[in-house]
Amino acid sequence: MKHPKLNRRNAGVTTLAVVAGLAGHAAHATEGYFTLGHSPLQRSLSGAGVARGSEAMSATINPAGVAEVGRQFQIGAEVFVPLRGYEGVATGFVPSGTVDSDSNIFLAPSFAYNMPLENGSVLNFSVYGNGGMNTTYPDGLGGCGSVFCGGPAGVDLIQLFASATYAKKFGNVSVGVAPTLAIQGFKADGLGAFAGISTDPTALTNNGYDMSVGYGIRGGFEIEVSPVLRIGVAGQSKMYMSELDSYAGLFEDGGDFDIPAMISAGVALDVSPQVTLMADWRRIFYSDVGAIGNAVDAGPLGAPGGAGFGWDDVDAVKLGVEWRQSEVMTWRAGYSQNTNPIGAEDVTFNILAPGIVERHFSVGGSRKLNDRDALDFSFTFAPEVSVSGPETTPLGPTGATVSPYMKQFSASVGWTRTF
Repeated sequence: MKHPKLNRRNAGVTTLAVVAGLAGHAAHATEGYFTLGHSPLQRSLSGAGVARGSEAMSATINPAGVAEVGRQFQIGAEVFVPLRGYEGVATGFVPSGTVDSDSNIFLAPSFAYNMPLENGSVLNFSVYGNGGMNTTYPDGLGGCGSVFCGGPAGVDLIQLFASATYAKKFGNVSVGVAPTLAIQGFKADGLGAFAGISTDPTALTNNGYDMSVGYGIRGGFEIEVSPVLRIGVAGQSKMYMSELDSYAGLFEDGGDFDIPAMISAGVALDVSPQVTLMADWRRIFYSDVGAIGNAVDAGPLGAPGGAGFGWDDVDAVKLGVEWRQSEVMTWRAGYSQNTNPIGAEDVTFNILAPGIVERHFSVGGSRKLNDRDALDFSFTFAPEVSVSGPETTPLGPTGATVSPYMKQFSASVGWTRTF
């Protein structure tokens, strides 16, 4: 779906670009490049909670989840440390040996405000970042001196979502809908070696950041099956984005880079007055966006139906437990397991975007400071995953082996005020 490119000299778009840079940097524990969670509470459960809305930020995981939250304001920030790179064995197109990406520490803030209305419904405003696709490979390496032989190489993806959620409870069913504005920025460097397979080499690499805007919708419901059991379902449409014109020779169909759709479902069970267990499933439809899902050898870069990153859809299973130890202290823990979007045949190009971690272990909690304020916190670790495959140049395989790898650490803290 095509959209006219906005004039980037427009002051409004410039302001949005600045906000996106502050709040939406690619800086989150990830399933592919989608974030694990948008608040310390969600991250401490490894993203589980589709069936248990309990905070203003719940609108970001299931818009129905804020129907009974009440008036609340939340603000938080995550420090994210992704350690990524690749190992090349007998390679020539990319330098041999172990090569690490620079820029390993990122900060991502978020906030939400939940406001009950007189008719019993709720209006929620939330702003949150998404994404985890960032690499910065230095110059001065072995072989030709740099990854892909074109100087310092890497990509940076910035994404920001801003949603206005309307939610209401009808009997034992809560529903919510959230029209969503999406803003993203992207830049790529050091890809000159791919000019021969690009439809527009002038719009392939080293053009700085380009911004695009778009829209989509999220929605969901939550059903209270019994006083101790709830089920929830939520979904996000594809976010239809304006083209990244400065990278029309990189992304399929002249710079088209939409944000994939996803769907989630889950259950929450109170096994006691103090303990709740949660189990969720999520599917992210990466293959439905050509620039992400098309095979690396599908055709020229930038062409309709042309090459992408070769990512498969991702399925994730999330398990979480919450223990309300006292009126003051709540503890949480979570585990998430997801499929890997990148196959062995796509590893060389995905040195740029090694979104391959598969497991997340999380802990955290909330401590009430007084009757109105609480401090939320979480810690997450994703063990290292490596995928090995053939080194592939624009002219074909070389017979060498490339193995991208990634592991992640993150810590987040937030403040919740209930009115």
